[in-house]
Amino acid sequence: MVTAASATEGDDLLPIIPGVSIPTEEFSFTFARSSGPGGQNVNKVNTRVTLHFDVAATPSLTARQKAVIRSKLATRVSRDGVLRVVASRHRTQKANRRATIERFQELLAEALRAPKPRKKTKVPAAVKRKRLEDKARRARTKELRRAPRET
Repeated sequence: MVTAASATEGDDLLPIIPGVSIPTEEFSFTFARSSGPGGQNVNKVNTRVTLHFDVAATPSLTARQKAVIRSKLATRVSRDGVLRVVASRHRTQKANRRATIERFQELLAEALRAPKPRKKTKVPAAVKRKRLEDKARRARTKELRRAPRET
């Protein structure tokens, strides 16, 4: 397995959601042989890419954001707080690297998206009335099925 310390050239910022960007220098990548398409190329070239992002140590996120990411992406975050994203679909390392970055961006955006607030709704009056009418109709039907009372 071959490792690389930096993600891409320069100090690029990867936008996640409005107000949250992560410097690509916080990523690390590991490369391995892929099982995907590529024929003999698969046996010789390390095209599988794994992106590692240390959620616990990043200064780019608040403590609350880190906690949200760790809980919502728990299956992808290790005990050490490192988020892993893997890509091996493409034939080239460059394409797989790009795929891991895009997937990382999607995962974090989804995890950090604020949930829609629930709007309280009332049961419409017509629905209440229909329910009570149906209930009364069922009660009358059952009453008519009973044997007559002798007094």
